[in-house]
Amino acid sequence: MKKKILVFALAAAMTLTALTGCSGKQSGTVSTDGSTSMQEVISVLGEAFMQDNSGISFTYNPTGSGSGIKAVQEGRCDIGLSSRNLKEDEKAGGLTETVLAYDGIAIIVNPENPVSDLTLEEIASIFIGEITNWSEIGGNDAQIVLIGREAGSGTRDGFESITGTEDSCKYRQELTSTGDVITTVSSNPDAIGYASLASVKDSVKAVSVDGIIPGEGTVKDGSYVVQRPFVLVTKTDVKLSDAAQKFFDFVTSDDAVELIASAGVVAAK
Repeated sequence: MKKKILVFALAAAMTLTALTGCSGKQSGTVSTDGSTSMQEVISVLGEAFMQDNSGISFTYNPTGSGSGIKAVQEGRCDIGLSSRNLKEDEKAGGLTETVLAYDGIAIIVNPENPVSDLTLEEIASIFIGEITNWSEIGGNDAQIVLIGREAGSGTRDGFESITGTEDSCKYRQELTSTGDVITTVSSNPDAIGYASLASVKDSVKAVSVDGIIPGEGTVKDGSYVVQRPFVLVTKTDVKLSDAAQKFFDFVTSDDAVELIASAGVVAAK
C-alpha cells in the first residue's frame, strides 16, 4: 500500500503571533516521518504551527515507528515519530528520544461482540492462542480472529511488552497501519485487535481492561495499564534546522498541551 505524505498548507500568509515569540516572515521546512498512531496529534500540531509560521512548510510521512526511526538515522527527515521508547542500541547509535505524550492502546472488538471487559491475563492468553473461542470468555461460540500490527510497529511493540506476549502472538493478519486494523476488526464480528486510543472510531468497540475503561483520565492517572509513549526522535549530536527547532520547541511547550489533549492523548508536560 502506498504511503501518502500529508502536507499542511495555508491559503494565505499570516502574521506570526505571540505564540512564536517572533515577528516577520520566516521560511523553511519541517519533515516528520514515522508512527501512524501519531497521525491525529501530529496533524493537529502541524496545522497549528503553520498557522503561526506561514513561511514554513510542514510534512508528515506515516510509515510506522521503525521506519521513522530509520529515517532519522539516515538523515531523511528532521524529526522521527515513534509510538514506543527507543531501544538501548538505538540510543547508543546516536538517537535521542523526547516523550511528547502518552496514549492508551485500546483493545478493540467488533461492536456486535457481547464481550465488553477482559483481564490483562485473558488478553495475553487470547493473543498467544491459549484462548481460541469467544465462548471461553463469555462471548459467542466462534473462533477468535487475531488482528495485529507488522513487526517494527510501535503499537505492536507496546502491546506485546505490556501483555508479555513478545514473539508469541498467533496473528491471523499483521497489518501496516492503525487504520487497517480498525477497518478489519470493524468488518469481522469475531475479530480482536489493538489500536491507538486516539484513533478509535465508532466502527469498533474498545473493551475495558480489568474493569478500567480506556480514556484520557485513566491514561493520565495510570489506572488503564495498556498505554505507551508518543516519542519525538532526533539525532543526538546534530543540530536541527531553525525551522525544525522552532517546531520542536512549539510542540513541547505549554502552548501545545491543549492541542495535544484535543487529539485524544495526554501531554507529557
